[in-house]
Amino acid sequence: MPLTRYQATLAKLLATNRSPDSYLAGGSALHLEPNSSRYSNDLDYFHDSVERVAKAFEDDQRLLTTSGYDVQIDLHQPGYIRAIVRRQEGATKVEWAHDSAWRFMPTLFNEAVGYQLHPIDLAINKLLALAGRDEPRDFIDVLHIHHKILPLGALCWAAAGKDPGFTPLSLLALLRRRGKYQPEEFQRLQLTRPIDLPALKSDWLEALAAAEKFVRSSPPEEVGCLYFSKGVDRFVEPDLSRTDKKVIPHFGRPGGVLPKISEN
Repeated sequence: MPLTRYQATLAKLLATNRSPDSYLAGGSALHLEPNSSRYSNDLDYFHDSVERVAKAFEDDQRLLTTSGYDVQIDLHQPGYIRAIVRRQEGATKVEWAHDSAWRFMPTLFNEAVGYQLHPIDLAINKLLALAGRDEPRDFIDVLHIHHKILPLGALCWAAAGKDPGFTPLSLLALLRRRGKYQPEEFQRLQLTRPIDLPALKSDWLEALAAAEKFVRSSPPEEVGCLYFSKGVDRFVEPDLSRTDKKVIPHFGRPGGVLPKISEN
């Protein structure tokens, strides 16, 4: 689990206050899996309303202080609170934030951290983050997602449903501006393995080319959806040059929804 020992202990404590509308998200949730590419610098908790942010922080602050932690508030505004949480020699940043309740899948329960955002929604959020800001950590994360969760083309296709202000091609145009980094920019990240920058760039260019091919071949009436394969029981980037009745479009909605799988 690529959380530090301190972060893992803290997340386990805060798990008792998590619920389907107050859940672990961001890089800390994305990098829970053992094959993750990097460690997260903080714990991010998302909430379905501004009011829920305030209540969750109040409950978490009470739990932390009674458990011997020091909570130093760094920023406190409606819908967003950031603090440094310390105990003895350990410290990490924790954020409580409002995010749209619109998502593709319901939140998941995880024994280690309580409720968390589904990996597919974490992936789409991360893609939108990289489109909007040029951060090496987001670049590393999206390549990890491309190989481990869902290919880049299917991510761009679905992300246009999460943020209708984008089209898949406009997202790709923004993503083509990313990937121009110096080696020292990655040295500031807590990576689980060394990186080969030329190989990383080559990988990125291949991902962009494949993504454009997928986007241009996909049916426009289905823009903004994911594709769920009944055959392999997961979301995929299908070969849309052929008809596959085992692959079905899946659209998001407030609160998320499980794929509707008929027996026919």
